[in-house]
Amino acid sequence: MKIYNTLTKKKEEFVPLEEGKVKMYVCGPTVYNFIHIGNARPMIVFDTVRRYMEYKGYDVNYVSNFTDVDDKIIAKAIEEGVSAEEISKRYIAECKKDMADMNVKPATTHPLATQEIDGMIDMIQTLIEKGFAYEVNGTVYFRVKNFKEYGKLSHKNLEDLQSGFRSIQVSGENQKEDPLDFVLWKPKKDGEPFWVSPWGEGRPGWHIECSVMSKKYLGEEIDIHAGGEDLVFPHHENEIAQSECCNGKQFARYWMHNAFLNIDNRKMSKSLGNFFTVREIGEKYDLQVLRFFMLNAHYRSPLNFSAELMEASSNALERIVTCVEQLKHYLEKAEGNEYAEAETALVKEVEALVEKYEEAMEDDFNTADAIAAIFEIVKLANTNTDAESTKAFVQFLFDKIVGLSDILGLIVNKKEEVLDEEVEKLIEERQAARKAKDFAKADEIRDKLADMGIILKDTREGVQWKRA
Repeated sequence: MKIYNTLTKKKEEFVPLEEGKVKMYVCGPTVYNFIHIGNARPMIVFDTVRRYMEYKGYDVNYVSNFTDVDDKIIAKAIEEGVSAEEISKRYIAECKKDMADMNVKPATTHPLATQEIDGMIDMIQTLIEKGFAYEVNGTVYFRVKNFKEYGKLSHKNLEDLQSGFRSIQVSGENQKEDPLDFVLWKPKKDGEPFWVSPWGEGRPGWHIECSVMSKKYLGEEIDIHAGGEDLVFPHHENEIAQSECCNGKQFARYWMHNAFLNIDNRKMSKSLGNFFTVREIGEKYDLQVLRFFMLNAHYRSPLNFSAELMEASSNALERIVTCVEQLKHYLEKAEGNEYAEAETALVKEVEALVEKYEEAMEDDFNTADAIAAIFEIVKLANTNTDAESTKAFVQFLFDKIVGLSDILGLIVNKKEEVLDEEVEKLIEERQAARKAKDFAKADEIRDKLADMGIILKDTREGVQWKRA
């Protein structure tokens, strides 16, 4: 299995620190509002990486945090006249609901920054003792020049960074030894949440939070650290500096970053009016469609979101769902626990396509090519199954399509819905009308059902239905 490592700028064979186990940390959202579709991309992408790792037999310890103390959370709390804790708790719950609707599995651990303050204070103290941090008037800074490898993830040259920063005068930050030094701890301001520390009452800087949560739940060295490419610098660069200076070990072996999401070929922003929350998209589409759309491109490729592309994704996903429904229908009456002669050759074709799927996923998680392999199996199923197919063959196809989709987190086997009594009665009445050759009444009932959102399909095997 090969992974593109941002650190080395090349694809590398994945070798875990501990055989059969994967330690994976993914930076989670800052919870001050509903998550937007830009937040959704890393959630879906790295959930899929996790799912594939588990499919390959790895025991994955997957940690993804919630940043629940931040300037934006505090601003929202002040605006609403409530506590920062109330804001963060509300939007953590909303985020978890959206994640469930996108079929993103809960992390092994979802740590909250506010519950790990003691660990942050401990790490900051260690960095001060080792000469990598210093305190000025209640603010603690990381001393960047003492970490010689600073810039190795973002591939930025330290001297270039320093010359670029020298011309920038940041108000209140001229107490720093070097313009590149970043905050580990900051003093409280009026009306803000704070914690007691050796440097006075205050709260942690953003970067230290992930270093501490990763260390606590995964250890000093981890296999994979992941997030959006906007986090490479400074967030992930600073995490490396803090963690490696504190622990004296390489922080993460593999760094994975997903590319940006654009809206109608423009960067998403509130000022452009093209800012969409996952909740808003969920009002127009099943969020499985959003997941399909995200996975139908390579995670390192920029992705353009548009209504047309979402419609295309909806139609494409429906093709898989329809195929699965048809196979379920055949299974109800199919017989034969062994493949027919012609089916044996087709089974080999499908197994070759499963290999193609796995090769795509092993090549830096190329989900677009993996989905293409599923569609080839769907096409084979559509053209080679009917009411005469053996149960063994239909079941084989059903299991492969549903199983491979499930690895991608795509739910294509829709649970049977219980129709309410009125709908069941109308379907029975229509069947009776057809039997009595009263086709006008049968059509009238079909139209009534259509108005209720029930679509009927008459087949040789009987009536099939689905919700519109």
